[in-house]
Amino acid sequence: MRYFVFSFLFVCVAALDLVGAAAAETAAKGQPVQTVKLGYLRAYEPQLALSVLDVAPRDEGIAGAKVAISDNNTTGAFLGQAFTLDLTEVKPDADILRAFDEMAAKGVSYILADLSAAQLLALADAARAKNILIFNVGATDDRLREEDCRANVFHVAPTRSMLADGLAQYLIWKQWRRWALVFGSHENDRLFADALRRAATRFGGEIVAQKEFADTGTARRTDSGVVQIQRQMPVFTQGLPDHDVLLVADESEVFGTYVPFRTWQPRPVAGSAGLIPSAWHPASEQWGGTQIQNRFAKASGRRMLSKDMSAWTAVRILGEAATRTKSADPDKIAGFIRSDDFSIAAFKGQKLTFRNWNWQLRQPIFLGDGRSVVSTSPQEGFLHQFSELDTLGVDRPETKCVLR
Repeated sequence: MRYFVFSFLFVCVAALDLVGAAAAETAAKGQPVQTVKLGYLRAYEPQLALSVLDVAPRDEGIAGAKVAISDNNTTGAFLGQAFTLDLTEVKPDADILRAFDEMAAKGVSYILADLSAAQLLALADAARAKNILIFNVGATDDRLREEDCRANVFHVAPTRSMLADGLAQYLIWKQWRRWALVFGSHENDRLFADALRRAATRFGGEIVAQKEFADTGTARRTDSGVVQIQRQMPVFTQGLPDHDVLLVADESEVFGTYVPFRTWQPRPVAGSAGLIPSAWHPASEQWGGTQIQNRFAKASGRRMLSKDMSAWTAVRILGEAATRTKSADPDKIAGFIRSDDFSIAAFKGQKLTFRNWNWQLRQPIFLGDGRSVVSTSPQEGFLHQFSELDTLGVDRPETKCVLR
């Protein structure tokens, strides 16, 4: 065991030495270093969650991008390429054009965007005039890939319809076909509820009842809150007809966490609580997941979340394209990403590619609870003539996207 640890450390040190030697050799030969300048534009303000365990880390997403920058630079040192990351934060309702102009003035050619749908569209339109590519790592809105799609935006984050379809496939595979749906009163809650309704129609689920949980603005955490919720939630779900699963659409974190184990009928809960669909799971160890989880934990001191993985994947997409094209030119990199030769490995069991009708990244959807991965979709038996991954979300015949 000691020999193995020593050998592993020796290999790591040797690898670092090789990276340094490669960079030094490039400089010594007088070869110009190609610098690929990335920006991370983020709409941020602290958000409450029903459980303190669910409060998002301050560096969510950013931490994943930083790990990928390090990965890119490890390879880039041998090829005379260097990757940099510039971070800018704005308020969720702020005009992002000033922040964009500042990034562009610094020579940033690629922007990872964690913004609202409206902000992302404004950014995309401004970036098109300056030939800057956008990688959406946060917004799940389907309209950004459909009626409001843009040719210069690559969507790495999955859509709500992809998340809902991944969940629905598993429920159908389990023969749990009768669903009751409770949803929040905010716009993003309604959008997720719409995605769940679409998934039911698409895969043969039946929504036997629907009910809205209105946000009345009451305190989320009080000394008597547990007692109140224990009484309130059974009453709220009491009138629902018989169902196999209770679906929850609560992206706003108003009530969803309070649903499991408090319903009138003893039923599994899925959606925004219970069994949750996501782009990544912090407990995933399959397909080499342990490797990225350990590297990420060492760098950030925590487990990797979905937005971290989306940001990591976006930076690695750029790294792969820069390596393959041996260029930092946005036109060459965009051309390669859009080509049939492009794919990216992201610890999800298969290589990922972009849908060329709306530039959404094809990817499996993880289904998990707070402790482990329960399953991944697409599920066995859900077939497709091109890629089973296209059973998740809007397929080519259904798209409303006209790229411009």
